[in-house]
Order: sequence, then C-alpha cells, then structure tokens
Amino acid sequence: MDAAQAIEQRLEEARADPRKFVLRRQGYSQSIDPCAMEPDNGNAWYDPHTRTLCLITATQSPYEVARVAALMVKDNPRFPVEKIELLTGSTVGYGSKDHSIFPYYAIAACFYGAGRPVRLANTRYDQFQMGMKRHAIDMDVTIAVDRSSGLFDVLKGEYTCNGGGRANFSFSVAQVAATAAQSIYYFPQSDLAGVALSSPAVEAGSMRGYGALQAMTMTEVMVDEIAAELGLDAIELRRRNAQRPGYPNTQGAVPEGDPRNLEMLDRAAAHPLWRNRETDKASYEAAHPGHRYGLGFAQAQKDYGSGADTGALVLEFDAQGVLAMRHCTQEIGTGATTAQQIMVQRILGKVPDVAVFGITAFEQLPLVSNEIPFTLTQQQQDELARDPYWVPSLLPPMSASNSAYFIGFSTRQAARFLLENTIWPAAQAIWGGGPAGGQLASGDMRMQDLRLVNGGIGGGGMSPIPFEDIARKAHELGLITGVAVHCFSRWQWASAEFDIPGAGLRTLPVDALAVRYGDGAPDEYKRLMTTGGYHFIKRTTVQFPSTDRNRAGVTQYTAAACLVAVDVNTHTGEVRVLKHHSVLDTGMVIVPELVSGQQQGGLAMGIGHALMEDLPLYGDGPGNGTWNFNRYTVPRASDVAVWRQTAEYLPPQSDSSPPRAWPKW
Repeated sequence: MDAAQAIEQRLEEARADPRKFVLRRQGYSQSIDPCAMEPDNGNAWYDPHTRTLCLITATQSPYEVARVAALMVKDNPRFPVEKIELLTGSTVGYGSKDHSIFPYYAIAACFYGAGRPVRLANTRYDQFQMGMKRHAIDMDVTIAVDRSSGLFDVLKGEYTCNGGGRANFSFSVAQVAATAAQSIYYFPQSDLAGVALSSPAVEAGSMRGYGALQAMTMTEVMVDEIAAELGLDAIELRRRNAQRPGYPNTQGAVPEGDPRNLEMLDRAAAHPLWRNRETDKASYEAAHPGHRYGLGFAQAQKDYGSGADTGALVLEFDAQGVLAMRHCTQEIGTGATTAQQIMVQRILGKVPDVAVFGITAFEQLPLVSNEIPFTLTQQQQDELARDPYWVPSLLPPMSASNSAYFIGFSTRQAARFLLENTIWPAAQAIWGGGPAGGQLASGDMRMQDLRLVNGGIGGGGMSPIPFEDIARKAHELGLITGVAVHCFSRWQWASAEFDIPGAGLRTLPVDALAVRYGDGAPDEYKRLMTTGGYHFIKRTTVQFPSTDRNRAGVTQYTAAACLVAVDVNTHTGEVRVLKHHSVLDTGMVIVPELVSGQQQGGLAMGIGHALMEDLPLYGDGPGNGTWNFNRYTVPRASDVAVWRQTAEYLPPQSDSSPPRAWPKW
C-alpha cells in the first residue's frame, strides 16, 4: 500500500507537470454469451450389482468432474459407490464447460430417481437461461506518459468484474484482468487491482477473454488517444513502449524468450492498409457520400497457462508395431486430440494406431495430490515432495488454451523418451547387424542424426527402418516399449532424477515416470512391472518450481496484431467491416489448418465483442427465459469480411521453437 500511495503521488505530480500527459478514462465491457452451439447435457445411472456410478457428460474438465463426483457419492449408505465410470467424448468448451455445475445436477437427479437412468439436456433457451456468461467489467484506468519521448511511466487500473450468482472462476478472472492490462507495453510503475463481485445476474465464467480481452481493449483504446494527443503515429508510439526480451511484466516476472512485439509492429506498419490509410480514406469517402472510412490497429499479447499446468499420458507399442496412446487431454474444439497425435508422429515417425483421450486415472502412475498448487507454501511443498508419489496437481482442465504447449509438453517428453531409450538403440542394433558390424560400423552415426524419412526412421545415410521392424527388435532386446509420464509447470517445468534400469541415472523434465519392458526383457525387469503392468520408478530427487512463482505471475505469452478497415454510416450509425489483416506469432505450427480455423474464428469473435453482442445483466437479461439467437446477434459471414481477410504468421525463430498456445480471443 505504501507503493500504491507513492504511485498516486507520482501521478499527481505528473498532472501538474507540463512535460507529462496523464490520461484517465472509465470504461465498461459488456456481458456476453459464450455461444457454444452445444448446450449442457449429461446422462447418469447407478448399477447396484457392481456399485458403479455411470456418467456421460459434456465437460472440458473430466478429472474435475470425476473428483467432485467421488466427493458427492462418498459414504452414501443407500447407494454405495465403489467405482465411477466417466465418459466425456468431445465437446465444445472454451471455458463454458469448466467448473460447470451441470454434471452434478445429472448425478443428483440420478440418485433422487433411485439410481435409474436420467438424462438432463438443456434446450437452446434453457442454455441462455442457466449457462455461464462472460463477465461484465467496469474499468477505471490512468496512464502517464512523457510528452517528449513518448515513453509510458505509470499504469493504474481498477477492474471490477460482475460475477453473477455463482463464483465459477471469478477470482482468477479478476486476477487475469489486472495482470493482462499492460498488454504489450512496459510500464516502469503500475498499480493494478481486480475484484469480482457477486450479483443477481446469471453466473459469469472463464470464457471469451477471461478478463484479459476486456482489460487490454481498454488499454489499446487509450494508447490510440495518447498517440493523437502527442501527435505521434499510433504504431510508432507502440514501438517505443513495447515489451522487449528480458523486460519484466507488471508482476515482476520475465516472460520466456522473445515476445517479438517489435517485429510484429514493423510488419503492421509496412502493410498497405496502414501505409495508404490517408489516401484510402479520401478516395473511399469521395465515392461513398455520407460514409466515413476508418482504419483501426491494435496489438495485444495474452498469457497462456494457469500456473499449475499438468499433463499425463501412456505411450506404448507391441511387438507388431501397433502404437497406442492413452491421454488426459480432452477435445473442446481446439483440435487438441489431433495435435497430440501429430506431435508423436513428428518424433517417432508414426501416428498412434490407437488413441484414447479424456483419461482421468492412470494406474501406471499411482500419484497423489492435495490439489492446492496456488496456495501451497514453500515449506509444505518441500515436505510433500519427499513422497515420490506426490505431485502439486494431478490432471488438467482444458483451460488457458493449454493443449499445444503445456499438455503437448508431456506428449513430446513421452515420445522423446522412447526415441532416446528405445528407437535409437533398436535402430543401432538393426543397422549394426551383419558382417563387420553392418552398415553402421564404417560411419559416425549418432542419435542427433536420426531423421523421419519415408518408410520410417533413417538419417546419416542409413537405410530407412519401418517402425514395425523397430518395434520387433525393441521387444526382442527387452528394451523399454512403453512409457507413462506426468509433468507439472508453475511457469517453469518441474524436473526429477530417475534411476532407470539399463539406462542409469537420468534427469528428465517430468515429475513421475513409469516404464514397460519388452517381451525379451530379463525376468528381474519383468518382476518390477507391478503397477498397472508397468514399473513405476520412484524419483530419487525432484525440483518443483518455487511457490514464489505464484506471486510473480505469468511467463508464457503469445501476441496478435490486427488492422481493420471499417465503414461508418453517418445516417444510421451502422458499422461495417470492410477488410482486415492479422499478424500472429504462433511459434512452431503443429496443424496449419487448425491454426487457420482458430485465427478466423478468433476474428469473428472479436468483431462480435466490439460491434454486436450484448446481454442485459438483470431482470431483462438472459435469465428471464426469453433469450435465444433470435434476440442475441452473433457475427455472420457477411459481417466479418470473410473473403477480404488476410493473415500472416511469424516464422518460428528456429526448428526447436515450441508451439505457442494461441488463445482464441
């Protein structure tokens, strides 16, 4: 509070200083619907013979549903539950089915009906009535800037979120709004506060910007106003203040890598829409009397990740080369399930023949967690970490656009583990067979020379080996033919040391590891496979990220910039989008078609945010049962300049650049 008082004093001094410019504005971001086209639904029934609760539900957080369902039915003498069967399939989520209360209504209805099968399914009108909405936010923001240099000095913001009648993720939406308010800019001093309040409105949840979009929009609009006041080109002002590599954010954390903000600003400034904006305006308005042409630009960066991100999977193959994957990831419309399979293919040269997703329990990894990763003290973490079965959090919800980077991290670690400990030694054995040590003996082939080639694994001039032959040899030699991993990130990946039979001590960026040995493994190895058919290898040491990182905030960001040309009808006030161009930093693209779909969908959502969508909060709002898409306007193809949109993606800085989890704003 002393620092906040000092910042307020600095603002007062700046207001009295003619060399400074202080801009204060109040803003409001409206309540909107998530617009997931699949309403909430769920089936539940109880099998008294096996004491099993069966549940099929639409959720983006299967593990959370399973965990809370277990708490609901615990110690029920009338309907004792020993097992929960949960099926989730694919759904449309994007936050609208995270922390959702709907699956638990289905369970309650099942037991209220004496365990008989129950199906609850909202109609579209029902979904408007009870489905989560995006927070409406009131904002009060002040920015101080030096007139001569154009450099920002102070950012002060207060963000009040209307959470409706149930909390959902309101506490973190308020936090994200405050932490995201800086957008792409560096502010030497900042005082940011977020608060979420309950109200009689329909509950608000963690979707469509998660508080960041609302706060960053306010900042971007004010930056344009500052540029006009200072007589500076709006992109030039942004360039002077953009966050650069190594600059801390407003919480004091240094983002990972290069944010590439300057590169994106340069590309936007060079685009014909920006370069020719004055001549385009003059010619358009001359040809369209009563209309005004405007060109808008904004650039923002959104963090991805929650600060307690996990991933877990099992990846294994049999002696015939059938590759199978069981994965925690859940499909919510992002293409996460497709991406995980492509990641495996890029490392092992083969897409899994069998892939099962939405797994909520891994018997190969008998882990435990108290699930308090955000409030854990360092002393508690140090004590709990002595238990080789303990992790700060078990399985992830599909939130924070975490599939490409965070959940994909665990997928890549599992595939790389097999590459190093199985594929490479099996390939060496095959290439080294025959007279005089085979084709391998005369060269200097190393693991880093391995390449995916047509027909399988190759590289270094060696003949390609089909995956099926690799698998056969790996089982024959008794190598590791299956791996289960668990990963954890608190804005930094946990790492642990494992004593792996046949490989020795290895430090890996995982906090739990289990392996399966091939058919030809010695009996002493096979006797170790007692945990779900796997050998759970207890870590010898572990390094979990410091709990102080909860305080410091985010480190993973991705940026997006957009130029939008609009027509404003001065007679009717109608705003029409004429064309737009986007610049995105996607990192290493996994599936280009998925990135393109998200980019186009994100644009349509942004146009809806800005020009069309709105919900009253209280008595006249969506809770009164009269709302549907006949009253609620969402963008259509004619509204988004669908045939006059262009986009460019920054190329990855190297072939080892990770994918960025580009959020669908």
